[in-house]
Amino acid sequence: MFPTRARRRAALTATALAAALVLAGCGDDGKKDAGGADKAGGAGSGTRRITDAQGRSVTVPAAPKKVVTLSEPTLDAALALGFQPIGATAGRGQKGVSTYLAAKAKNAEVVATVAEPDLEKLATLHPDLILLDETTGSKRVLDKLQAIAPTVLTAKLNEDWKKAFVATADALDKKPEAEKELASFDADVAAAKSKLGADAGAVTSVIRWQDGAPSVVGKGLGHVGSTLAALGLKRPADQQGASIGHSEPVSLEKLDTIDGDWLFFGTLGSRADGETAYAQARKVPNFSALKAERKKHVVVVEGSAWNSSGGPIAARTVLDDVTKALTGS
Repeated sequence: MFPTRARRRAALTATALAAALVLAGCGDDGKKDAGGADKAGGAGSGTRRITDAQGRSVTVPAAPKKVVTLSEPTLDAALALGFQPIGATAGRGQKGVSTYLAAKAKNAEVVATVAEPDLEKLATLHPDLILLDETTGSKRVLDKLQAIAPTVLTAKLNEDWKKAFVATADALDKKPEAEKELASFDADVAAAKSKLGADAGAVTSVIRWQDGAPSVVGKGLGHVGSTLAALGLKRPADQQGASIGHSEPVSLEKLDTIDGDWLFFGTLGSRADGETAYAQARKVPNFSALKAERKKHVVVVEGSAWNSSGGPIAARTVLDDVTKALTGS
């Protein structure tokens, strides 16, 4: 009987420890001491308290060293601010991180998909801070993530990308740097807009080609839609307003609805993947009838930057691609 009682005691101890970790990590009541937060997240002696997008008060390390980013925007933002996350999410539809971030995030271990995190794999990294937002399924297990390390939900779904960037920067104690980056970005947008010439106000279509057909992407307040709007560019009628999802499929019978003065064309992956998809699209009946195709105004882009739920690096990619295409510089 003794071994049975011992096993029961061990099980109860493990359960109690897990519960204690959750309570220590939550930091919602404003009364947890810094030592408790440090033990939960593996942080150093200095901590700060911030309020996340859910209104939770979270104790975070003042100088995080081992950051895990569980969404595309938080990975993008962390890299833009000079952090090298130790763990990250796979890009949408990809095995590794989004291709546009792969070179910068080469040391990050993939511990999640857009759908869910691998909690066991994540825990072995012993992070001191976990960042995510509502673009990822990881939001459903905040309590389990908080038991591993201090966890900050930086933004709600469909949040303005600039606001989300600043919130991520705040969690990393880099808010002034983020505001400086945004000021520089806005200045570059204004400079590019002044050079558009005959293309000022041009109708600009953005699509992702997948499984032999297009999907509309980049609507609303995301890094694509807001950047095009700031440049004064218009969208086709079916690409205006907020998106009903991450992408909106278009039937080949309605191919003309994706037309415009310019068409930015990509996939979920690299520019090379986009070139392959473009070659396939050109074989589709009526694609050659599109005005953008006839004018040679179809621009193949790094689709992962345009089609992700991106941050400042993705927005900069969009701005650079549009500026180069429409102004030649």
